[in-house]
Amino acid sequence: MSTAPSAAPNPALIFETLNAYQKTEALKAAVELELFTHIADGASTVPEIAKRTQASERGIRILCDFLTIIEFLHKTGAVYTNSPTAQVFLNKHSPNYIGSMAHFLAHDHLTEHFHNFAGSVRKGGTVSKGTLGPEDPIWVEFARSMAPFIAMGAQIVAKIVANPGEPQKTLDISAGHGLFGLMVARENPLAHIYAADWSNVLQVAKENAAKFQVAERFHTIPGSAFETDFGSDYDLVLVPNFLHHFDIPTCTNLLKKCHKAMKKGATLAISEFVPNEDRISPPMAASFSVQMLGGTDAGDAYTFKELSKMATEAGFGNPRSQPLEPTPQTLVLATA
Repeated sequence: MSTAPSAAPNPALIFETLNAYQKTEALKAAVELELFTHIADGASTVPEIAKRTQASERGIRILCDFLTIIEFLHKTGAVYTNSPTAQVFLNKHSPNYIGSMAHFLAHDHLTEHFHNFAGSVRKGGTVSKGTLGPEDPIWVEFARSMAPFIAMGAQIVAKIVANPGEPQKTLDISAGHGLFGLMVARENPLAHIYAADWSNVLQVAKENAAKFQVAERFHTIPGSAFETDFGSDYDLVLVPNFLHHFDIPTCTNLLKKCHKAMKKGATLAISEFVPNEDRISPPMAASFSVQMLGGTDAGDAYTFKELSKMATEAGFGNPRSQPLEPTPQTLVLATA
């Protein structure tokens, strides 16, 4: 017997879904035009916004009306104002600005993965010829563009795993912008961070280490996480947003490599989009598997049960999890 809620057939849902790409492009355009920032600075009508953005009045009218429909703007008469979300997260004057995400999440390289999604479904993995390789410049784009969004989760993780006052040798795998390790360094003045990633990406991490004034405690391990020598005696290993790119055996082997590099009793910290066992909730974490199907050969959004099994088979004990609210991610911890 079906447990699905009854609802009337809705052809509008089909129309809206097939046109959903327009939301992506509209928001990306608004970010490029710094539209929300101009509105925050006092431009509130079509002529004023068009002048500030150096765009046509027709284009601005249509864009602003659409952004109002999708709840990024409010409109009263001829006056537009930012929604609370846009004011806090898309206004460049805000300390919580994350609009730079548009440069990565809506990058042509990533959206191209979905131009033949039926092919990915048939294959069970990406059919895109533009999969990312070593030293690909897009990972630098990721490191720069996603850092403001990632920072919030990295700060939460650091408060959980850092041990202020104790020496804490920390390995940050697929470090990218370096923020997960750098937040640990900020929380614990005795922590030394070893960041593993491609050499071009680690340049961004080095810049951030200097910015946070922890460069003397920040070290790099350039190259593939599957091939480089991590060293040994780590007290903490961070694996943020990395396992989802690979299949379970590959993830398990990487965790085995991590285990060999850690002290007994050390902490493994995995940050991921973790769906519930039903794989349809919570919506944002569960839908991340679509990104992995379109963009990777074998990646997925793994449940806590799957991540726990990987960790256990790699030699870790006591797997446990906690949500990283208000972010959509979950922290999975285990003990070496």
